[in-house]
Amino acid sequence: MFELKPSNLNGCFEIQPKVVDDARGRFVKVFHEQAFAAQGLETNFAEEYYSVSHKNVVRGLHFQLPPMDHVKMVYCVKGEVMDAVVDLRVGSPTYGHYALFELSAAKANSIYIPKGIAHGFCARSDQSIMVYKVSTIYSPGHDKGILWNSVGIPWPSTGVILSARDEELPTLEGFVSPFNYE
Repeated sequence: MFELKPSNLNGCFEIQPKVVDDARGRFVKVFHEQAFAAQGLETNFAEEYYSVSHKNVVRGLHFQLPPMDHVKMVYCVKGEVMDAVVDLRVGSPTYGHYALFELSAAKANSIYIPKGIAHGFCARSDQSIMVYKVSTIYSPGHDKGILWNSVGIPWPSTGVILSARDEELPTLEGFVSPFNYE
């Protein structure tokens, strides 16, 4: 049904689903409750939304604080992005480390991101559409992030486009993490 590829961050996976291409087009099953549960993955997603980004837009690195922290699953349905995740779990052997993934509509892959991991991406195509499934409802008071360039991620563009909010996020070094590694 799908291939689960572990990353260098414990609990964070790239998911490669079965893709069926034929004369009509393409069919991709991105989520299957029983298959996810059999792998010990979250199956209760409270919200789903999408973003549209132009080339060189960087979004992130975002997360929600406890008790509204969430598991997140992301995938690209148009274009391609370089996706980045950063471990913020105190006590984790990979605290402060990042993992990178190439997500694209052509590959139809997704990333499963556990609680305590920041997420962001850089749009690599003229237009990229990203879909997000999250296990908790968006809570503006718990919505936080760390500065996109404070972790050493080799972003694919030097002329990035950021939101005013993302430009003002604290660095990883200046962030006091409430997340614990389990």
